[in-house]
Amino acid sequence: MKIITLALVVFGTNFLPNQANAEALRSPGEIIKSAPSSDWRSLDPNNTLYIELETGRVIVELNPLLAPKHSQQMRMLANENFYQGLNFYRYVEGFVAQAGDKLEQRKIKTAASSLQSERYHTSAKPLPVTYLPTGDGYAQSTGFLNGFAVASDVKNSQYWQTHCQGAFAMARSEDPDSGSSEFYIVIGQAPRYLDKNLTVFGQVRQGMEFIHTLTRRPVTNKAGGQMDNKIKTIQLASQIDENQRTSLSVLRTDSSSFKQLIKSRMNRPNAFFIERPNYIDVCGITVPVK
Repeated sequence: MKIITLALVVFGTNFLPNQANAEALRSPGEIIKSAPSSDWRSLDPNNTLYIELETGRVIVELNPLLAPKHSQQMRMLANENFYQGLNFYRYVEGFVAQAGDKLEQRKIKTAASSLQSERYHTSAKPLPVTYLPTGDGYAQSTGFLNGFAVASDVKNSQYWQTHCQGAFAMARSEDPDSGSSEFYIVIGQAPRYLDKNLTVFGQVRQGMEFIHTLTRRPVTNKAGGQMDNKIKTIQLASQIDENQRTSLSVLRTDSSSFKQLIKSRMNRPNAFFIERPNYIDVCGITVPVK
């Protein structure tokens, strides 16, 4: 069983941690509510996975820019309905929920039997990341690209998606190129030490509540008739009729509204807050979805 083990955005003086600047900022809720339609984008049906559980639908947006081969692998697995009747067989509190063919009895028909790791993406041309003013202990530069929390090594032209809550990633054995169909979703405190060790290639956009309420210590015994956390199916949105799709829009992370949201999250303007740290890490900002 496989288990998981330069164009900076310059901000103004609103980042100064003082009361006057905090009062000048709008609250996150106000920013999101007033964001114009041009600051939102719809999910691409060909890059949107519907994980249908018995409790509800989990919607994952794939990240083909940073991990094209893994995104294509999931499209192919979805097209051959590989996950029907399988389950989330591993749940580690505050860490990840993992799914796939624990019993290793399901044959992959059209997708690859194993994938070369896409732990990071190399680009000769700088990518248009909306960077935070500072990095963190795991990366010198962090920010957002196409709605995904990312980190980068600009000197070496490397970019990768970070292990924030809701991150969708491929499980593997010790061999970095052994991933194929076992995936996991980050459910707790961001395990950033996994960054660049495994391939993250998507983000849950809706339905995390169904992941958080999965059965702990699930039983996976097909012969005995017990299969906790059963997956009804995993499909692409493009595979089903439009009237059965869930219409979602994501706030563009290159928009002025999102840049205002970063400022507001760094220095919470609400009167409730006494201390304002003038800081936020990349996993502390949830990209708004409506």
